[in-house]
Amino acid sequence: MQQRLRNCTLLIATLGSFAACKPKQAKSDVTGWAYNDGKKSSGFYVAKPKDIKTGPGLVFVQGGTFTMGATQEDVMGDWNNVPRRITINSFFMDKTEVANVHYREYLYWLENVFQDPQYEVVVKGAKPDTLVWRSELSYNEPLVEYYFRHPSYNYYPVVGVTWKQAYDFCIWRTDRVNEKELIDKGYQSQNVLKQELNGGGQENFNTKSYLMGEYQGVPGRPKKNPLKDAQGRPRNTVKFEDGILLPDYRLPTEAEWEYAALGLITENPQQRKSEKQRGEELISNKQMYSWKNDGYDNLRATRKGNWQGAFLANFKRGNGDYMGTPGGLNDRSAYPSAVTAFFPNGFGLYNMSGNVNEWVADVYRPTTGVDEDDVSPFRGNEFKKVDVSGGEGNLRDSMGRIKYIPESDSALRMRRNYQKYYAVNYLDGDSLSASSYGYGVTTLISDKSRVIKGGSWNDMPYWLSPGARRFLEEDQSSSTVGFRCAMTHYGSPEGPQSKFKNGNFFPTRRQKR
Repeated sequence: MQQRLRNCTLLIATLGSFAACKPKQAKSDVTGWAYNDGKKSSGFYVAKPKDIKTGPGLVFVQGGTFTMGATQEDVMGDWNNVPRRITINSFFMDKTEVANVHYREYLYWLENVFQDPQYEVVVKGAKPDTLVWRSELSYNEPLVEYYFRHPSYNYYPVVGVTWKQAYDFCIWRTDRVNEKELIDKGYQSQNVLKQELNGGGQENFNTKSYLMGEYQGVPGRPKKNPLKDAQGRPRNTVKFEDGILLPDYRLPTEAEWEYAALGLITENPQQRKSEKQRGEELISNKQMYSWKNDGYDNLRATRKGNWQGAFLANFKRGNGDYMGTPGGLNDRSAYPSAVTAFFPNGFGLYNMSGNVNEWVADVYRPTTGVDEDDVSPFRGNEFKKVDVSGGEGNLRDSMGRIKYIPESDSALRMRRNYQKYYAVNYLDGDSLSASSYGYGVTTLISDKSRVIKGGSWNDMPYWLSPGARRFLEEDQSSSTVGFRCAMTHYGSPEGPQSKFKNGNFFPTRRQKR
């Protein structure tokens, strides 16, 4: 009898769980029509709210407020990063610098997709300049020949890449990741990749071209397809609002890079685990490098153990000292080292101080900190729109990407938030400012000057501080400059693993009068 009761109880519990699993039909709060029901309603499809997927190679960087700017004595006399309080929204950042093998993967794709001789300039223009290793008074020819291509250097940071090349790499990476998402979910056939790599040319997958209907590819047949059209029929063309495609990979802004480099999440010992546990809004120590201040010179591990005294970054200790003495090598690297070498910072990011400097998205100005917004600051905007002069079906360029043209200033006169499409020199070099930059005459600063951050294997410790900033022309490259990618995060700032909603939610009860 007891066994029978237990069986009945189990059956009731099981049936209850099935009933609980049945999804509740969502409907509009403004019209009452049901969503995602093409047979009985309008067929308007609404994806379930969810945090975006973390893309390959990325880690989540929870945003917040911090003091951006120099933390050491300004030995260069530039005073070009005056400390100021700003807020950064949450975003994703590459765990490591982009390595040689990653960039060779990019070149492999270009060489196969753009086989036609008309694209020779595309393939040639993407290759890194290996001659950056040459020096009139140094024997670096082996690095010229082998650093980029030899397997020994597969996971060393790619160098000799210009800002423009890094920018194009980000576009390619976005498209390859999203193409794989569509193929894995069955919305594009696996054959599309074979067609591309067989000299596909213009007919290669581009995220924006796909979303605008300019690229069709080879549509697949997903087995479980929640997407429906207005008539309730399966839809195999994905829209951005379906939540399947990832945002763009891009270069991080200078503010994002500096914030991520500091890894300030480690300053909050009470990680938030529930609504009742909140971290203190306190950052007690101003760091000099990408790790917490802990030790005599902030450059070596101080905890007792096998690694005590080990260098925390790849840099030049002093003139002529790149890796120490035999039997006691300090950073074990005469030149760049592997992208996963050394200790990661609070966000899990490697080599944010040392190894190679890194390109960021911003155009350089010495007084940027005075002019920029205090939330998500960035200098370098050029507001553009899609070039529709060719008509529908002709919006792509020869590489398969959507063509853009600058917005007309005359059409922006009535706007309140911006009046000109070109904001690179806004308040610092334009007609509204009193500043001017005579490139090549009185300064080396121009609208093509891009910020580099982090210091390198060839730099003294001063340049390893996240607050230090330098610049290089966007069409130039160096043996000390590489890059890593970032991605915008949508949704709750607390991140993909968070169980909390965006904003503070309280019990539904009225306040007492």
